[in-house]
Amino acid sequence: MKIPPSELPLQLNGAIYHIGIHPENLADKIILVGDPGRVEIISVKFDTIEFTHSHRELTTHTGWFQNKRISVISTGMGTDNIDIVMTELDALANVDLQKMELKQEHKILTMVRIGTCGAIQENIPVGSFIAAKQGFGFDGLLQFYKHNARGYEDLVAHFVKFTGWGGRLPYPYCYPADQMLLETIAFDMLQGITASAPGFFGPQGRAVRAPLAFPHLNEKIEAFAFQDQRITNLEMECSAIYGLGNLLGHRTLTVCLAIANRVTRQFLKEYSKEMDELITKVLHRI
Repeated sequence: MKIPPSELPLQLNGAIYHIGIHPENLADKIILVGDPGRVEIISVKFDTIEFTHSHRELTTHTGWFQNKRISVISTGMGTDNIDIVMTELDALANVDLQKMELKQEHKILTMVRIGTCGAIQENIPVGSFIAAKQGFGFDGLLQFYKHNARGYEDLVAHFVKFTGWGGRLPYPYCYPADQMLLETIAFDMLQGITASAPGFFGPQGRAVRAPLAFPHLNEKIEAFAFQDQRITNLEMECSAIYGLGNLLGHRTLTVCLAIANRVTRQFLKEYSKEMDELITKVLHRI
């Protein structure tokens, strides 16, 4: 069955609509970053760069690092952008864009997000590397898809009850990281549940001028525990990457540098050295 052009738009040159690249420009190993400026910080470490492209906030560099072909792609901020990027990356791999039909053979992509986050546990110092064993979504994106995160219903239900999760908020969801990537990339990193919020200020409990509807939510998130599992950190993309990655059959992992601790109120203003170390680890291990 053909996919109508309204459902998967292409540019005039046949490139995928938002990212703006063709299938041959995409490697099977992909590093996702939020900040377009971080793409070049990573690709400058490549042995060779074969392709670069920027469209809106979505920048793509594809090249070679130690005999591995890798694409680095910026997503911008938020799970709404992840919805676009994950869907289009999957289409580049698994849709014949000329015939607009699904390919018979499914290609599995490896996608690792390198980002920053805020720790939500007092004992996690700024500068720590945190790997998301699970991505816990406050954003509601996966509720627009027919999905089933089997094995996490009890965790989510306990969280909703424990926090008094408001009825006006999107119902949370939870998906796991790829176990192989956890073992090969994040074996020496702190691992826990990473929660993804649909914003940086109010949804993460930051009050500047606008009053918060749930001013004590972060305290409840910090205190939450389920079968020895804790929420370690807050960011804005992981849950959608894990949810859509699982739904579409790709391997996904998120690793973050904690540049803030929301409990101790510490903030790491300069973190280029720590980020460089995290990038180097992922490049060697992906």
